[in-house]
Amino acid sequence: MPRRSLYLSNLDDQRFLRFSIKYLYVFPPSAAVAADALRAALARALVHYYPLAGRLRHHADDKLVLDCNAEGALFAEAFLPTLTAADFLRAGATAKPHKSWRKLLYRVHAATFVAVPPLVVQVTQLGCGGMVVCTAISHCVCDGIATANFLHAWAAFAAAADRDDDLSIVLHDRRALRPRCPPRVAFTHPEYSSSSSIQPPGQLMPPLAPVSLTFTAAHLRRLKARSLRSCTSFEALAAHVWRAWVLSLAPPPDMRVKLLFSVNVRRRLKPELPWTYCGNAFVLACAEATPTELAAVGAGVRLVQEAKECIDDDYVRSTVDLLDERRGAKPDLAATLVISAWTRLGLEDVDFGKGRAAHMGPLTSEIYCVFLPVLADPNAVTVLLSLPQPAADTFEHHCCSCFLLDLDDDQPAVPVLVDNVLPHHQHDILASYLHN
Repeated sequence: MPRRSLYLSNLDDQRFLRFSIKYLYVFPPSAAVAADALRAALARALVHYYPLAGRLRHHADDKLVLDCNAEGALFAEAFLPTLTAADFLRAGATAKPHKSWRKLLYRVHAATFVAVPPLVVQVTQLGCGGMVVCTAISHCVCDGIATANFLHAWAAFAAAADRDDDLSIVLHDRRALRPRCPPRVAFTHPEYSSSSSIQPPGQLMPPLAPVSLTFTAAHLRRLKARSLRSCTSFEALAAHVWRAWVLSLAPPPDMRVKLLFSVNVRRRLKPELPWTYCGNAFVLACAEATPTELAAVGAGVRLVQEAKECIDDDYVRSTVDLLDERRGAKPDLAATLVISAWTRLGLEDVDFGKGRAAHMGPLTSEIYCVFLPVLADPNAVTVLLSLPQPAADTFEHHCCSCFLLDLDDDQPAVPVLVDNVLPHHQHDILASYLHN
């Protein structure tokens, strides 16, 4: 395992990525694996994904550096005899996160984010014989694609203990995304612009309530047909959710509202980055309009498409340069919806050797709007986000109302609203470190 300090690109080192993405997998008894086997497989996977066994530290100008020092990932084990996999599935596999789920991931007591290991894992064995696997992965180390690649590598080692340790070459070097000298910021980058005159809608205040809606393939086809232009399912759904979000918060009709969503740039760069690039290789696309403009039929889809189309090599290089010139720049989140799509990452296909999970999703849902795959229906999408309760009820109405106009006999009239509460449980945690 190499021991060195790893340069983090400006895309990695953004202030708004200084948190851990927390994933939750629930495996039924038929797909559960012993914790010792998962620990051993993780140790092998970390040979290839060695930055996850390192530690972050501050460098000059508050820039982060990742010391690949083999200190290890944090691995915790727990046993909950009173909890079963069925508790997570009573409302279907797209249950909304509940605050008590956080007990299923070991909490690292650290003064700052930098002091938290880049990878924290907890395996909880359930009374039914199933298991819950929770991971917290530092977003400034890995994006969604890199995380999915790592989880699949870990699962592959668990599924085949005698497997050869040779994996597809993982690219950790981030120098391909170094800023230019001198920097050349060639675009306005509205995703990072802000205005003191913009105030977030008054309803956008905690406490927040999670909302979960599942859109079937039929729902997505209807949204695409309503857009009045050729578009992808993501474009149609993103525009629909953005419009419903704006309507639910009822901002002034002339306020500028934004939609930010991540765009994978591995194949948009020149030269391209390999799929095995293990860093952040996305930039934020930004659509912007007033509520009045967004009300026009097809307007949202057009704006989403225009935001995507401008992301090319020049735009990515300009973003990297802007982040170099404006250290600490953060996306403008005033009156802004942020969408993170997990539907094309393959996260739901992780199999430790005995079968896929019955549930996969985020451990918490307060930060972004997440598009999730539906394990029982590969053509469906679950939308998960958090809003204040009054706005949450209105959001559900605006998301579903258009489907009441054209019912058919084969599909649900409206997207499926999921409501699930996990009972509060206490459990003991035994934590140990993985060392090389």
